[in-house]
Amino acid sequence: MAEPQRLLWRVRPAEDGLTALEWLQRRLAIAPTAYLRQLLKKGRLRHTSGEAVNETDLLAVGDELSLSAGERLRPFLPDAKGAGVEILFEDETALVVAKPAGLALHAGVGHEEDHLLRRVETLLKQRHLPYRPFPVHRLDVGTSGPVLFAKGRASAATYGRYFMERQVEKHYLALVTGDFPDQGELSTPVPVEGRLRPSLSRYVRLAAVPGWSLLDLDLQSGRTHQLRRQLADAGHPIAADRRYGGKVCTMLERPFLHAFSLTFPNSDSEGERISVLLPLPDELQEALPDAMRQQLIEENAAFMI
Repeated sequence: MAEPQRLLWRVRPAEDGLTALEWLQRRLAIAPTAYLRQLLKKGRLRHTSGEAVNETDLLAVGDELSLSAGERLRPFLPDAKGAGVEILFEDETALVVAKPAGLALHAGVGHEEDHLLRRVETLLKQRHLPYRPFPVHRLDVGTSGPVLFAKGRASAATYGRYFMERQVEKHYLALVTGDFPDQGELSTPVPVEGRLRPSLSRYVRLAAVPGWSLLDLDLQSGRTHQLRRQLADAGHPIAADRRYGGKVCTMLERPFLHAFSLTFPNSDSEGERISVLLPLPDELQEALPDAMRQQLIEENAAFMI
């Protein structure tokens, strides 16, 4: 009989202050609560130091936990990587997965066989789930971040409506050349099918060193390449964004643009919102200027964890 697999997880900023049961309910959203209580009662969830975690224990950002995963647990594992997919959140209607830079969302030239949608379809087939996944929004090939997939057409219509009604918040991190004010707006129009369309992005400067600024960008309209175009138009192109004149970074093969936060309504609970945070990938953290990276670490920036 095979030894149970031990899964290692770290508590994310959005999970700070949850009880162990609440945390498991988020991480294993499709598992019955009674089963999760049983796991905790048996001491299957432990700190990496070896100490068992009780149902009412409060968790803190950065806590490292391990869970003994036997065969019965496997169908409920949303955080496991399967078919090349890392799932960040899952419930009965939604699936949020991490898209790495360089992977296309849909099939296209150069991405006919391997793209995120196909990986998600493969994962759901492996788990024998009767849903067809529908990506509700998009990310450029060169941009990393969480992508929301709806389970089935009815759920796709629901989440599509949330986007149309602007009930969904997406925040991006961009390292750009030059100095920026503390906060402001980018409102230059963006071409769509040959016509200029009104476009709006809001930003907050998170950190700055001579020659570079790190921005938190809130996309108010969803035009293709909107942030990349608007920042270039403002004279502050994104680092390593060769298409729009970004300064070349020898250690980066992709633009320094990362969608780090996605917040949307819980379709099963009126008034409740779900927030998913995906920290900066290692290659972007390493590309930050040393002084900026140290500043962010000292400030315990959530997207650095």
